[in-house]
Amino acid sequence: LAMNIIEAPSPNFDPRTTPPDTIVLHYTGMPTGEAAIARLRDPAVKVSSHYVVEEDGRIFRLVPEERRAWHAGVSFWKGVRDINTASVGVEIVNPGHEFGYRPFPDAQMASVIALVADIRTRWTVENDRIVGHSDVAPDRKDDPGELFPWKRLAEAGHGLWVEPPAAPGAPLAEGEESTGVFALQAGLTRLGYDCAPSGKFDAHTKAVVTAFQRHWRQETVDGIADGDTRARLIGLLRLGA
Repeated sequence: LAMNIIEAPSPNFDPRTTPPDTIVLHYTGMPTGEAAIARLRDPAVKVSSHYVVEEDGRIFRLVPEERRAWHAGVSFWKGVRDINTASVGVEIVNPGHEFGYRPFPDAQMASVIALVADIRTRWTVENDRIVGHSDVAPDRKDDPGELFPWKRLAEAGHGLWVEPPAAPGAPLAEGEESTGVFALQAGLTRLGYDCAPSGKFDAHTKAVVTAFQRHWRQETVDGIADGDTRARLIGLLRLGA
């Protein structure tokens, strides 16, 4: 796919202090792509991303990759709290859960895949650092959500995906306290989430499990760590080991 990038500069950026090693995918969560781009270029709003990918596949560049765009907010992945400094942010046009969440069209996904591939030619981004906004901010964000085709992206060579057989075991849910919960939290932390092991399945743990499911177990997003959810977590940790 030929990369035809439309320049739409945003003033909302500052210097990087370190090369990016992470790609964060978002949905715009606004009624139209035009409205989203206008907001990301508004100096009063103080948000931006490096790229916006329209539903028809057009790619807009708002901030140069060498600069730090303001897309992730309060966030965490693999021990890093300033995700903006460490990442390239890609906004994918979709009304989102608030304005009529819908599947991501083929033309759009082809451009997302091409763009991610292109970004990775310039920076060292491992597959376990290609994540969603909800992965880095599970208490606040749902995007790009359970309709985003992470499997298709991974099959194109970008990101992690596994489909192991479900492991037996009773589901773990909010309110439980056990060594199983401790092990679950330890695994989620090892994958990259901010989920320090306590052994107590609290509201934050449920938010992290929900974010995990939006990315890696999309058919049921309920925040309950059943055998299938835990098997996928173990499979992903083995891939990254």
